[in-house]
Amino acid sequence: MTPIIIDKRFCGPPNSGNGGYVCGRLARHIPGAAEVTLRAPPPLDQPLDAIATDDGTWELRDGARVVATGRAASIELARLEKASFEEACAAELLTPVKPHEHPLPTCFVCGPARAKGDGLRIFAGSLGRHSAVLAASWTPDQNLAAEDGLVAPEFLWSALDCPTGFACNCDQGSGSFDKAPLLLGRMSARIEARPRPGERCIITAWPTGRDGRKRTAEAALHDETGRLLAAATATWIAVDRDVQLGRTS
Repeated sequence: MTPIIIDKRFCGPPNSGNGGYVCGRLARHIPGAAEVTLRAPPPLDQPLDAIATDDGTWELRDGARVVATGRAASIELARLEKASFEEACAAELLTPVKPHEHPLPTCFVCGPARAKGDGLRIFAGSLGRHSAVLAASWTPDQNLAAEDGLVAPEFLWSALDCPTGFACNCDQGSGSFDKAPLLLGRMSARIEARPRPGERCIITAWPTGRDGRKRTAEAALHDETGRLLAAATATWIAVDRDVQLGRTS
């Protein structure tokens, strides 16, 4: 068994792995669409074990502690939102979290403090000033390629992660945005096709519901021709700011 090590480059909060990236790494062991539930903050720069269980699920373990569990899943979106690359670029100018206000500025996916080519720098914003549908452009860097030359699947999971978090803070009716601290609890994704580095892609994300501290959203990744590359659903949990930063359990 080859241990999974979450490099510090792939952080979400400063001291733990980006949720979408970690989900995508575990999902590599699961054929087809997968659902991954995060049970604890994924530690950085240390070996984690991916272990198949007797019931057909997978566990990502840090010693005896279960960090995440994964299983095969069927993923169908309630609806599918699309945007052109130009519309996605315009939406980024309406991102509800400005760089100086970003709660996790070093996040691998959405952190504005990450350099181009290091972080993904995906900054989802509203497709209209009063719209709860968000969009962002993404042109994958060459360093995201797998051995087959296509973007590695865990980076597609990553790219769909933070936009759903932003969408969860949007009100479905008014499109207004709140800034509740959130952590990814569960993510499901289905990859239809993987782009090549340098291909221009469009991400859309939209809220689907709230239940107490739980907030749900969906997202889609398309190429510039409108072909669906991947779809995802996500459940985020509203937490205290100290919990989001990993300062307390």
